[in-house]
Order: sequence, then structure tokens, then C-alpha cells
Amino acid sequence: MHWENKGVIFSCNKKYIWSQTHTQIPTVDLIESGVFRIYYSTRDSQNRSLTSYFDVSADNPAQIIYEHNKIILPLGERGTFDDCGVMPSCVINTDMGKYLYYTGWNVRNTIPYQLSLGLAVEENGCFRKFGKGPIMSRNIYEPYLCAAAYVLRKESIWHMWYTSGTGFEVVNNRVEPLYNIKYSHSVDGIHWEYRGQIAIDYNHGKECIARPCVVFEDGLYKMWYTYRGIVDYRTDKTQSYSIGYAESENGIDWIRMDEKIKLSNAEWDSEMQAYPYVVKHNGVKYMFYNGNGFGQTGIGYAVCNE
Repeated sequence: MHWENKGVIFSCNKKYIWSQTHTQIPTVDLIESGVFRIYYSTRDSQNRSLTSYFDVSADNPAQIIYEHNKIILPLGERGTFDDCGVMPSCVINTDMGKYLYYTGWNVRNTIPYQLSLGLAVEENGCFRKFGKGPIMSRNIYEPYLCAAAYVLRKESIWHMWYTSGTGFEVVNNRVEPLYNIKYSHSVDGIHWEYRGQIAIDYNHGKECIARPCVVFEDGLYKMWYTYRGIVDYRTDKTQSYSIGYAESENGIDWIRMDEKIKLSNAEWDSEMQAYPYVVKHNGVKYMFYNGNGFGQTGIGYAVCNE
């Protein structure tokens, strides 16, 4: 499965007061025939994640049609689960309008951060938060964190794959998280049954696996995700984020096939390839993703040549 790198298409660093670094976590929605809306996360001067979007041609994603100049969701009230950051992860069409699933951030003392899953609902072309609290957070089955969910509605069941924390370790005098990908399901997309069902697990004990994206085609569930080590991953490209791939017949039991991903390098993603989001349009499969520096070089895309 070879992906042809088409390069960077968008970076908003320092364009706005709320956007000083990073253009992360591309989250794609086909809003009308021929137009992709790409939601993304950026950071302000206080390193808080905020969300906005831009539109591109679905036939030529390098062609930017519109760039939004405001954030679409505010930070949460002081003390709520998203008072330090709001980061998109998945958008889905429902009978109630569009649902935007997002990650809420809190800064902590004993660990760097706490993550939970939030939901925003579209009303009159704008998103509003579905209450002040998360739809999924720490509990008896998820003691550490929940983040970066992907939701796929198939018949009457809503399927969710999400990043799940499994602990924290001190590495080179710095607290580092460990996380894999777990599975949950729902009948309404709001209330989720989750029991710690692992979907994509570690190949070894020192790994982080995150940001799933799932497509159902040819009778199979196909997942793209990002994975890395926990030692020197900020400076050592062999430990930095790469893009992985897995297949499943039921969406629960997966086989990792990371070696199937052949993504050509360019200068902007020569050290890191992360946070993939795969969509198909007019028979063409596109992958939007980040490169070096966890999105400091912007959002680019690749086209699949199967």
C-alpha cells in the first residue's frame, strides 16, 4: 500500500493571536459535493489547543477554497475537563446534525496532562458543546486518560475507537504517557459502553499508539493510526511517530500490518509522520496527516496507489 506524498497544504502558525504554533490533527468532513472541510488544532501563546478549519477542493486538496479566521469552540470554564485545550478528532453526520468529537485537555501536577472526550453538536452552522462535562473520561476501566476518538456509525450501532492511557513512566527525568487503542460502542453516539476492550495493543512494552481512523470497505474494517516509542522520540526519528495500519473482520479483533504503509518522505515529514485521517472521494483514497514536530510544519496529504 504505497502513498504518494503530495506535500504541505496548510499551516496557520502565527496568523492569528489564537494560533502561534502547530497545525495539528486534521479532521476531515465532506461538507458538499467536491469540498472537504478540514478541522485542525493549533496552539496559542499559552500552549492551549484551539480548533478552527479550512476548506479545500476534494478533487485537488492542495487548492484551498476558504480559511476560517476564528476558533469554533471556546475553552471550557475553569475546572472543567477542557479548560486547557480543545482538539478535534472526528466529525460525523447524524439525524441531529453533525457531531464533532474532540479531546479536552487539563494541565496537571503529578503528570503533564489529563485528557477526556467531549462532544459538540452543530446548530445553525455552528457547533455548541454538548454540556460542560465529557462523554468519556476516567473511570474504573480507564484510570488514566481517553482521547482522540474515531466514530463510525454502521446500521444501528455506533462504533468508537479511541486512545486509552495505560500508565505513565519517568523517562530521562520526564514523565511520559503510555497509550494504546481501545474499542467502545453506543446506540446514540452519546452514551458509551466501554470495558477496556483493547483494539490495537503494543508490539512491545514501550510504545504509544494513538489517533485511530477507520474505514469499512471490501467487507473489512481498516484502521490507520500513529505510533512511537517513549525514549527520545522528540529527537530520534527511529523512535518518533510513524503511521501504522491494521485490519479486522469485526472491528474488535485487529491484526497489525504496519509494514504495509509505504509513505514517501519529503522535507516536511522526514522525521515524523503522525495523526492520519483517511477519506475516500470519487474512488481516490486520501490521507491527511502531520509531519515533523507534531504538526509544526503544518498539514499535508498523500494519495494511495494500491
